[in-house]
Amino acid sequence: MTTLSPLPIDAAPETGAPAADRLLSGAPVFTTWNAYESPDGKRFAGTWRSTPGAWRIVYDEWEYCEILEGESVVAHDDGRSWRLTAGDRFVIEPGFQGRWTVVGTTTKRYVVILP
Repeated sequence: MTTLSPLPIDAAPETGAPAADRLLSGAPVFTTWNAYESPDGKRFAGTWRSTPGAWRIVYDEWEYCEILEGESVVAHDDGRSWRLTAGDRFVIEPGFQGRWTVVGTTTKRYVVILP
């Protein structure tokens, strides 16, 4: 059976930060409004915001992102980097490793699919 799952606009926010062993600079604070979680706990959608700082990223999951506001730089360990601002849309594939630097408080919409 196929279902339609409207996303609530009043999801309760959760706050967090990068794991201490991944923090590279600053003291970023994450706020996440997870508006959808699949019954099997492997798919998520919502909105995420981070204050400035930098941390190491290692992706096991697949993620679609759309930047709503702010400025970030995502750098791959191989030296490539991308400056991200409002309107940018991208996918991060499993296996991506690098650094996420929030230059100006950044808000994104996301869809995550876990392995």
